[in-house]
Amino acid sequence: QVQLVESGGGLVQAGGSLRLSCAASGRTFGRYTVGWFRQAPGKDREFVVGINRADNTYYTESVKGRFTISRDNAKNTVYLQMNSLKPEDTAVYYCAARGGLGIGVASTDYDYWGQGTQVTVSS
Repeated sequence: QVQLVESGGGLVQAGGSLRLSCAASGRTFGRYTVGWFRQAPGKDREFVVGINRADNTYYTESVKGRFTISRDNAKNTVYLQMNSLKPEDTAVYYCAARGGLGIGVASTDYDYWGQGTQVTVSS
């Protein structure tokens, strides 16, 4: 069982930066693939980026070059550095974990979810 807690969300102006954190319980967190998803009001939850235990990453096209995912297994934490934020990045951001090596892009690929953190980008 893995419990995930996101933090770091907030209000930022367009062009600004935020760093989200996903802190996990469990001593084997480093074995998990972790994904970040987001959900804007009235829209479906969408995949943003994922990282597996080999540190392979996969980004959705709209965030490439702006967002960076990383992990610190000693701290049981995955980070999402978000730069050059746009109003369309406004959403609740969720981290999720799965036990497999593959970086799934569907919500159903993940077994464990955090409660989400709000990111609001003003224009």
